[in-house]
Amino acid sequence: MASAASGGGGSLKRMGPLRVQYYIVMGAVAAAVVLATLRYMPGPAVPATTARTSGGGVVRSAPAAAAVPVPVPAVEVETGEDEQAQRRRRRRKKKGDGVVLFNFGDSNSDTGGVAAVMGIRIAPPEGRAYFHHPTGRLSDGRVILDFICESLGMPHLSPFMKPLGSNFSNGVNFAIAGSTAMPGVTTFSLDVQVDQFVFFKERCLDSIERGESAPIVEKAFPDAIYTMDIGHNDINGVLHLPYHTMLENLPPVIAEIKKAIERLHENGARKFWIHGTGALGCMPQKLSMPRDDDSDLDEHGCIASINNVCKKFNSLLSEALDELRLTLKSSTIVFVDMFAIKYDLVANHTKYGIEKPLMTCCGHGGPPYNYDPKESCMTSDKYLCKLGEKFISWDGVHFTDAANGIVASKVLSGEYNIPRVKLASLVPVPKSDD
Repeated sequence: MASAASGGGGSLKRMGPLRVQYYIVMGAVAAAVVLATLRYMPGPAVPATTARTSGGGVVRSAPAAAAVPVPVPAVEVETGEDEQAQRRRRRRKKKGDGVVLFNFGDSNSDTGGVAAVMGIRIAPPEGRAYFHHPTGRLSDGRVILDFICESLGMPHLSPFMKPLGSNFSNGVNFAIAGSTAMPGVTTFSLDVQVDQFVFFKERCLDSIERGESAPIVEKAFPDAIYTMDIGHNDINGVLHLPYHTMLENLPPVIAEIKKAIERLHENGARKFWIHGTGALGCMPQKLSMPRDDDSDLDEHGCIASINNVCKKFNSLLSEALDELRLTLKSSTIVFVDMFAIKYDLVANHTKYGIEKPLMTCCGHGGPPYNYDPKESCMTSDKYLCKLGEKFISWDGVHFTDAANGIVASKVLSGEYNIPRVKLASLVPVPKSDD
């Protein structure tokens, strides 16, 4: 066994070098074949693309060398406006968006405050011409403030004292029927109304600071319009006095209005719209008062002495506003001559389609004034003009919806304003969300 084993070892030694050389050569050949195959192997097939020439022919492109995806730009579809323009159109602010107005006054601009705070149930026919039901307004429809709001594209202002259905997102109406500019004379005098505004503003800012929602945002207060229509009841309160005494009682009233504007300015107000008083001597209520003779009536049947007091009031108010423009230089302060506007309704009544300028639509007693201070317009035996007839006076004191609409159009025209500024110019230009 030993010789055989030794004999086998000697044979491998003789054949080993040849076999090793053989395997080396064959391995090199195989490696060369593999490398050549990998180098010249075609990539995965890619579909040829086609393009149409301007002449209608088709050009085929060669397949891509490798399957690497190439981004293709999106094709714009012509729609008449680009995407940004469409977004702007969708987000464009509507008229009235962001407009804020705060009002102070008496029954001329009360939109239901006195009815709410006093619990007064105002019955038909109040509101019949526009709302078709009573709303707390002392009219058959809208007051001048309502028309102003409509012109700005905003909802009618809710009364501050109204607990149900109020929306303060466009401002607040602090006016209460019967209010005076003089403090202490009435419960909701002008100083109290300003106090209510300050309270409302502080509550809004407190809510915002706590991270809660508020009906008015902080930046809206200086941009808001502050309207004021008050002083009529102050004049009514002195009409029983001698003429010179009536005039002596006017400056303190003007001083209170001036003081209210200054305080509003201290609390951020910058845009003021102030109405003067109307022609109170043309009101059926005043004309129905007993008098010895008609010597004090002017050519249009109005009481001249009362109207002279009203004109003096407006003159003093306009002068006070002139002074405020010098001290409150960062503010816009507009005076509206309501006497000229309202007296024109009587003097040129036929131009407005009004047949009986000094007669009450809803009242008692019939012509010439249809007014009885002892009777209410809402009693069952009243005399009521036909719906659609144009009257200036609704109940002897307040205007009809039709008359208020005419007055409002003149107020908004800017022709009776000092300076000649239109209300719409005080509204900040709405900005898009882009």
